[in-house]
Amino acid sequence: MKKKRKQRRVIPGFGLSLGITVTLLSLIVVIPLCSLVVFSSQLSFSEFISTVTSPRVLASYRVSFQTALVASLINAVVGLMIAWVLVRYQFPGKRIMDGLIEVPFALPTAVAGISLTHMTVDSGWVGSIFHKFGIEIAYTRIGITIALVFIGIPFVVRSVQPVLEKLDPQYEEAASMLGAGRTYSFFRIILPEIFPALVAGFTMAFARSLGEYGSVVFIAGNTPFETEITPLLIMSQLQEYDYASATSIALVMLAAAFLILFVNAVLQSRASKIVSGIG
Repeated sequence: MKKKRKQRRVIPGFGLSLGITVTLLSLIVVIPLCSLVVFSSQLSFSEFISTVTSPRVLASYRVSFQTALVASLINAVVGLMIAWVLVRYQFPGKRIMDGLIEVPFALPTAVAGISLTHMTVDSGWVGSIFHKFGIEIAYTRIGITIALVFIGIPFVVRSVQPVLEKLDPQYEEAASMLGAGRTYSFFRIILPEIFPALVAGFTMAFARSLGEYGSVVFIAGNTPFETEITPLLIMSQLQEYDYASATSIALVMLAAAFLILFVNAVLQSRASKIVSGIG
């Protein structure tokens, strides 16, 4: 009986590759995260609970989660529309528009925050228009949401766009020939196919928005109990050399991020099974 020919791999040495992977993950991810637990352990359990549930901290959670959720929902809708236009239509400047989507990735967040603040203050280009109707944008939660929309939109577009490009148009054509309208075709044929990618983009934008600091700190106004976000509160604790309190609050945000990513994985897995007909 002939021995099976051993499959050659592009990167040889499973042990060496696994060792390098574990080492890099430990240095870059695991050890920094473990340091949060170490610093937080300087507080007793009662002190930890008192720190992470103080009125000011709870108010910052509320501001961060509310604005991040609203911004991510906006990104899910607008990002889907942008991805649809980039994939389904041909128009002058399409490549430029496609490249502009990734500007928030390359632009320093502090620069984005300063620019958005300058535009949305009462004397700014955008803020002056809304000020006439009594609507304040800068230094309010509206301004925070706008900043989070700016930094989160690429996650949705780049998640949905490849799926739309690979989507076979024959299903839409068949539905159209059978008398289905555009709305029916979108919600019953297209949306189920792109839903896992849309959920992935939404959750990544949501998780990114929770930890955003640079683009928000300038436009937020940083008023305690009103527009103070949790990352800013963590920075304030660090500037006061209260590392235990800062890491305790950061540990709560880390747990929230893990929970969001876990829910994302479950929803994507379930949606993929439904689409493939397994679930």
